[in-house]
Amino acid sequence: MILVSHLTKLYGARAAVNDLSFEVKKGEIVGFLGPNGAGKSTTMKVLTGFMPATDGKVSVGGFDVFQNPIDVKRNIGFLPETPPVYPEMSVKDYLEFAAQLHQVSSELIPRAIGSVVEKTGLGDVRNRLIGNLSKGYRQRVGLAQALVHNPQVLILDEPTVGLDPKQIIDIRELIKSLAGDHTVILSSHILPEVTATCQRIIVINQGRIVAEDTIERLTTRLKKGLIYSLIVKNPSPEGISALKKIEGISTVVASGNKLVIEMKPSAKEIRDQIVELAVSKNMGVLEFSAEKVSLEEIFLQLTTVES
Repeated sequence: MILVSHLTKLYGARAAVNDLSFEVKKGEIVGFLGPNGAGKSTTMKVLTGFMPATDGKVSVGGFDVFQNPIDVKRNIGFLPETPPVYPEMSVKDYLEFAAQLHQVSSELIPRAIGSVVEKTGLGDVRNRLIGNLSKGYRQRVGLAQALVHNPQVLILDEPTVGLDPKQIIDIRELIKSLAGDHTVILSSHILPEVTATCQRIIVINQGRIVAEDTIERLTTRLKKGLIYSLIVKNPSPEGISALKKIEGISTVVASGNKLVIEMKPSAKEIRDQIVELAVSKNMGVLEFSAEKVSLEEIFLQLTTVES
């Protein structure tokens, strides 16, 4: 659905984006992460046809952004960090205006507006002036205008800025519900938001991609060795000693009823073996899980090491 190949954008001698290549498949929700100045906003502006590239190719829905910009814009809904709303217009009138700009046929506009108003929770304020709305509601209006023409691709820059906790949850659920019907690129500095919403992440630093994968795979890749947490009723010395002898286990550390099991980096998949041994030693398994590296740790490792 989105194909970026060797994209470069120069501002004078400085490369804001440097030989960037990635692909987003139809129906995916992808998080686009990076520190300030990494090149995220520049990339989004090129994707939407707002800004020309210095070099490289970008296509959206099979259309080249530079050769067929109008076709690309018909297929894209864009929510920049500051919503592009007119404070002197009512919500309903503004959405009608946005639909007309996107060339939605006149007979379909009322249905399109009704659909996005329901999705974004704007029913109670649809007749109010945008200038009299809270920042959170203006953000919702911005999201509604990005959706009103039912685009194949949504590009969202910090979509939950200014929302209260309940609104954040509502918008996250809305974005997740779009998967499959829409392809979504979501840029955010709120890392838990990406964890809760996105299926895959792209981390960019100094204009280059430093990681591209699912959060789970990045977590595994950045650990020296997997760490498991095993909670048991009976952390017997005999059972702990037997666990230490399993091939692939580096250390077993007991803290009350919790056993922290660190694996060697080259260890094979032996979770079933760990649980079976604990059961055979009558340790009484209550819980078994992998301890995860947080997205914050992943982000800092990637953007620090690659700086």
